[in-house]
Amino acid sequence: MSLANHIPYVRSTYAPAEMLERAQQYYQQLDARRTVREFADTPVAKAVIEQLILAASSAPSGAHKQPWTFCVVGDAEMKRKIREAAEEEERRNYAGRMSDEWLQDLAQFGTDANKPFLEVAPWLIIVFRKSYDLTEEGKRNNYYVQESVGIACGFLLTAIHQAGLVALTHTPSPMNFLCDILQRPANEKPFLLIPVGYPAPNAQVPDIKRKGLEDVAVFY
Repeated sequence: MSLANHIPYVRSTYAPAEMLERAQQYYQQLDARRTVREFADTPVAKAVIEQLILAASSAPSGAHKQPWTFCVVGDAEMKRKIREAAEEEERRNYAGRMSDEWLQDLAQFGTDANKPFLEVAPWLIIVFRKSYDLTEEGKRNNYYVQESVGIACGFLLTAIHQAGLVALTHTPSPMNFLCDILQRPANEKPFLLIPVGYPAPNAQVPDIKRKGLEDVAVFY
């Protein structure tokens, strides 16, 4: 197999002091990101969401297969259907699927089976992972799908924050109902459901702290 065409890689770099300053500023910006469960119904332009998805799609992926589909829902009726199906699964989770330890860990956040944000947020972005592609020649496998889609979701969350919006990583489990509602093909499985919008004027978030560098990194 012949190699893909290659082009020179060109980008700016920085002196060590400026590099450290930029790294510190970026950390401070991302450290201000919070998961929000209370959204305003203020509209967000579709053009903004399109740019956020393009940013997410710039993520690296196994063999550059880009094994993702971003389904963007702004239709009120479809959001209602998604909320109803998600809450049905969540009621089952809170009523017995979740262990006591899991429920205790969630108690501090005050969450329950009610998910009004699925209708209030102006947009829902449902990220699907594609275990294989369907082409004219048949199935073509994708590689490192979980890792690739996870990285793309990270890019998406940082892009949402950069744009001045808020998001919630919602994972009602199981999520197969999303395949039915959105009529996705068999090679796509839901990975993450992300409401996107402005925070409600009275939105609150838990007063929690992130782990320090010494808790998350080991240098050799």
